[in-house]
Amino acid sequence: MKGGTKMAVNRKLGRDSAARRALLRNQVTNLLYHGKIETTDAKAKEVRKIAEKLISIAVKEKDNFEEVKVVSKVPKKDKEGKRVKEVVNGKKVTVYDEVEKVIKKDMPSRLNARRQIMGFIMPVKEVGDLRKQRSTTTSVNMMNKLFEEIAPKYTERKGGYTRIIKIGQRRGDAADMVVIELV
Repeated sequence: MKGGTKMAVNRKLGRDSAARRALLRNQVTNLLYHGKIETTDAKAKEVRKIAEKLISIAVKEKDNFEEVKVVSKVPKKDKEGKRVKEVVNGKKVTVYDEVEKVIKKDMPSRLNARRQIMGFIMPVKEVGDLRKQRSTTTSVNMMNKLFEEIAPKYTERKGGYTRIIKIGQRRGDAADMVVIELV
């Protein structure tokens, strides 16, 4: 097709490239975290492409690790949960116990898959009770959620991890609204 016009690879969504990438990263992260999101039809089709690629990477590499025994030092604690200290050479020093743990050591291809996914997924924080003086926020490990919870569900599937359900038009501008969810 000489001299013809090329089709765009992806939808522009009325944004420049940085804003579009940020929007898609945010929506894909929310889809993986919550399991479903409500958005416009055009955005959902773009989110679907990216989310399915990320899930297929996780499914492919979910069992690619080895378990290794590691000895680590853990501070000894008393009944109240406080660290036990003892005096050595006139200074208070924490007492440690050696504990043997079994950890998962990623193989190189799984590590690469984790890094590819981390390059796209946004960090997620879970907010605790807002009524307290200081709300407790915890960081959610989306890599573990993707590899340990989401990927095992889809081991038997060959793609098609998401579903788009049309829910009508938005009231303000009549844009077609959809719910995109993990199957």
